Amino acid sequence: MSDLTHINEQGRAKMVDVSDKEETRRMAVACSSIQVNQEIYEAINQGTIKKGDVLAVAQVAGIMAAKNTSQIIPMCHPLMLSGVDLFFYWDDKEAYLLRIEATVKNKGATGVEMEALTAATTAALTIYDMCKALDKSMVIGPTYLQSKSGGKSGDYQRETN
Repeated sequence: MSDLTHINEQGRAKMVDVSDKEETRRMAVACSSIQVNQEIYEAINQGTIKKGDVLAVAQVAGIMAAKNTSQIIPMCHPLMLSGVDLFFYWDDKEAYLLRIEATVKNKGATGVEMEALTAATTAALTIYDMCKALDKSMVIGPTYLQSKSGGKSGDYQRETN
């Protein structure tokens, strides 16, 4: 009925069968960011947010999100991840912009792009949640895939401007 991979013969959604795909080492790096004000910037860096260590909690939230991606993204395969890590750094060029980078790895039959994107996004949402008492005008994003390796489609590297 369709050449779409997630549609069955009756035109309904299905999870793609990857049982015949070769297992390869896979890695994906996704990025997000959150723009905060000076008060939040200082509170994060001084460790004075009342809910606790913002970046430590966001780190754990991102890892948990990667591990549970298949529970919240329809048609996403549950994966055995071999590694998840997040890095946070303040942008040198844009004041009070916190950049988030999530790296996810596995050896399997399907990629880890969705897990990396979910990790980066969830880390940003967690920072928002922990800091919203100070200011609700924070802006999250953009969120994007920076790179991926492994699998049938090969490697991908986002072009930088």
